[in-house]
Amino acid sequence: MYSGIGDHGERAAFLDARALIGCRHRLFLDATHPGVLTGVAEDAGVQQRREAAAAHRSHVRDTLVGAAPERWTVIDPTLPAPQRAAATMAAMAADAERIWGGLLPQEPDTGRRGGCEILWRDSDRGGYVPIIVVNHKVTDPRQPDPADFHPTTSDLYQWNPQPDKHVRTRPQPRDQQRLAHLYRMLQRHGLASPALVGGAIGYHFDRILVHDLGLVLDDYDLRYADRIAVVRGELPTVPSKVPECRQCPWWSRSPEEGGRSCEQWLAERRDVSLVAPGSRAEVLRRHGVETIDELAAWSGDDPDDWQYEPFTEAVVTARAWATGAPLVRRVDRVRVTRADIEVDVDLESFQEHGAYLWGTLLDGVYRPFVTWDPLPTEDEGRSFAEFWAWLMSVRAEAAVQGKSFAAYCYSRTAEDKWLYESARRFAGRPGIPTEREVQQFVDGPQWVDMFQAVSEQFICPNGKGLKKIAPVAGFHWRDAEAGGEASMGWYRLAVAYEGGEPDLSQRTRILEYNEDDVQATKVLRDWMTDRADAEVPAIADFVCRNIAS
Repeated sequence: MYSGIGDHGERAAFLDARALIGCRHRLFLDATHPGVLTGVAEDAGVQQRREAAAAHRSHVRDTLVGAAPERWTVIDPTLPAPQRAAATMAAMAADAERIWGGLLPQEPDTGRRGGCEILWRDSDRGGYVPIIVVNHKVTDPRQPDPADFHPTTSDLYQWNPQPDKHVRTRPQPRDQQRLAHLYRMLQRHGLASPALVGGAIGYHFDRILVHDLGLVLDDYDLRYADRIAVVRGELPTVPSKVPECRQCPWWSRSPEEGGRSCEQWLAERRDVSLVAPGSRAEVLRRHGVETIDELAAWSGDDPDDWQYEPFTEAVVTARAWATGAPLVRRVDRVRVTRADIEVDVDLESFQEHGAYLWGTLLDGVYRPFVTWDPLPTEDEGRSFAEFWAWLMSVRAEAAVQGKSFAAYCYSRTAEDKWLYESARRFAGRPGIPTEREVQQFVDGPQWVDMFQAVSEQFICPNGKGLKKIAPVAGFHWRDAEAGGEASMGWYRLAVAYEGGEPDLSQRTRILEYNEDDVQATKVLRDWMTDRADAEVPAIADFVCRNIAS
């Protein structure tokens, strides 16, 4: 990735746009200890997303180029990098209308390197507009209500940027940084369109989202200067816990013999990022707080630049961590919505292709609504319709009997997303609810998010995920590898995504994992009702405690 031999034999550092977002310390380790990770298996979730992104790019290429092959120059991806760069530059010199798979020349002095799925010639102003193809959403549908701002989009087959009142933008800083990176590389050769824009084709492949690069170039320049200095060893870095750590090979691996992994380094120093990860730790360090114990001993006024949860809770989190308390009660009495008839719900999805399994628990009985046809598939609509019909029938029967009803999930973001997406994608098919019916249900009191109940009533020093919280209530998963990322790999085998015969044992594994998830929310809910008040210390027990003394 990051190094090569320069014109005079010195080692030159190179940086592509992917390194502009994420952990600076990982960037340093990747650049200075590349051999350590040789042969190390890539995280399964990362590998799956990479493969899905490659398949999406291939689909977009085949569709766009196939629609008008005479307008496209396709750079042969099997050529060595220098030849691909030369072919790209030759195509632009010849005023090629649209270029697929372009690679721009590496820049030994600046360290920039990178390529672009589409280079689209600006026929009005000259130069080229960089357009990237990504396997995530770049827009969401907008309801037909007034808006002060409409994003600019273009047709996929004809460059015609216009305000688009039908969508709203999904913030994707990584896309903007990559486009700015490519724009600077085009600019170096006098080949950047004066329009100062770039484009992104997202997962839905329905339009080009147009980004105004004039708004991000200054930020990009500062970010790039910092990152290339890190790669060159000109700026020091140290570990700090961030969300990226969950999938980083350096978290549990030392860069050198006898050294420390990031996890060990942070634990030995009782680093403050273990309880205040990400930008929270950056704020605390500006105030001289480097360790958990220093945060636990805080006694002054709240930092004036703290913009997160109440600062008292950050201090209590540090004190709880230092004493080994897995949870702290924010409230005098823990409460959770209960009902006569209770259904637990958990879904399993595969990337952005769909939700193939809706698992439910009612009166101790697990009922899965599933399709094993590889996603995307029309059969997903059938399984969703059956799930929705069953859930609504249970609710209706409770009403007939004069009993209260509630359905529970843990962190409703995914469930809400796929309830709406399924209603939208399979609209009009038998048994499919309308988006309005979905909205009435999820916005009502009978749809209960246990994650919200936990977040509002507990401080969680070790995290708020179900896998962190349910064990406190006494629940444990049957499969030691259970998790969202792992289940993606199980699913690929379960439906024979790469060919061959489906692995039925992986289907069983998925169903057991999903059943454990709904069982976990039930156990957690019972524990919160019956025992949490007695078993979890209150915030008042920590407010006056000084761990460092």
